[in-house]
Amino acid sequence: MQGQEEEMIPFCFCMGDLTGIESMDQCRHTLEQHNWNIEAAVQDRLNEQEGVPSVFNPPPSRPLQVNTADHRIYSYVVSRPQPRGLLGWGYYLIMLPFRFTYYTILDIFRFALRFIRPDPRSRVTDPVGDIVSFMHSFEEKYGRAHPVFYQGTYSQALNDAKRELRFLLVYLHGDDHQDSDEFCRNTLCAPEVISLINTRMLFWACSTNKPEGYRVSQALRENTYPFLAMIMLKDRRMTVVGRLEGLIQPDDLINQLTFIMDANQTYLVSERLEREERNQTQVLRQQQDEAYLASLRADQEKERKKREERERKRRKEEEVQQQKLAEERRRRNLQEEKERKLECLPPEPSPDDPESVKIIFKLPNDSRVERRFHFSQSLTVIHDFLFSLKESPEKFQIEANFPRRVLPCIPSEEWPNPPTLQEAGLSHTEVLFVQDLTDE
Repeated sequence: MQGQEEEMIPFCFCMGDLTGIESMDQCRHTLEQHNWNIEAAVQDRLNEQEGVPSVFNPPPSRPLQVNTADHRIYSYVVSRPQPRGLLGWGYYLIMLPFRFTYYTILDIFRFALRFIRPDPRSRVTDPVGDIVSFMHSFEEKYGRAHPVFYQGTYSQALNDAKRELRFLLVYLHGDDHQDSDEFCRNTLCAPEVISLINTRMLFWACSTNKPEGYRVSQALRENTYPFLAMIMLKDRRMTVVGRLEGLIQPDDLINQLTFIMDANQTYLVSERLEREERNQTQVLRQQQDEAYLASLRADQEKERKKREERERKRRKEEEVQQQKLAEERRRRNLQEEKERKLECLPPEPSPDDPESVKIIFKLPNDSRVERRFHFSQSLTVIHDFLFSLKESPEKFQIEANFPRRVLPCIPSEEWPNPPTLQEAGLSHTEVLFVQDLTDE
């Protein structure tokens, strides 16, 4: 035991030089927490000094027992293998300062470059094109045996997973990372992994070198590659419920994905029940609304018919009233016309006048009227006399019996100027019949 502690002393000194920790016990305690991974311990210590959360978490020996009642995210990180033996540790320690310096300078350069030239990946112009391009490059490099890629944008995948109440597995591909090829070839394209992903979830993937993948990377804030995130509808929001980082083996990936799904399945079941209840409530409300609208339309139809009936009665009353007024005007005009005709009649000749004609008129109501006219007077005078009588109809014609004929008393095409009584062949005493034409 003492020899083992003496063997670890150089690591403690190196740790102290890199982090500024003066206490040997504290250095040893920090290294023990990170399984004597000096790179992870140094980076974690530097992050702690800068106030950045720890990113080097040792891989748990068994899945974390996450309390699904809280909002913590299940995280599973696979660290790279530790160096073995003195030769491995010696090479590791020799290369550590160079790697640390290289990545530090690279980070500083990238940080400065952002102010000089914005990252072109920050401008997403063709997100679907980015997805299709990644799919083609993936198939060219790893073959067509892979999980079914979601052929749409990240937002569309979220919407479909939310609508279908399914898990969404997001894979961010780091083209430059040393573990990406092995993960894609041996893990992601493994038949059992393909079967699990295709049957249990939607799968969206993109390279972080593409603008769409970079945008999603900025949202999910991955720490290392390969990176997988499990997203689902939780508490009515799309939530990341699991993060898998590092080179994970097929069996381990299946176990982790199954664990995440089993731990969060109750949320989907609850959401399905709530959605069914909301749908039933919506259907019931829709039926109630339809019944209300049907009743409203029936009431409106009744009211419309009542208004139409009232309007019809009003129009009918107006028509009757207008007919009465028109009839009154017609009667008044007729009476005025009768009076005018009566005033215009020439005086009746005396019985002693040899040129006078005595005419007896038989009216349609069987009454008789007698009057004398002059032979030289027009038949129009006879018509005007009869028209001026109250007993005479509004429209009529005058007929003679021997021979039976209708006297042309009113101007027409045949008789523009009606003949005189003498020209009509009337004798000194005549009986004429008045024929009612009002209804014709």
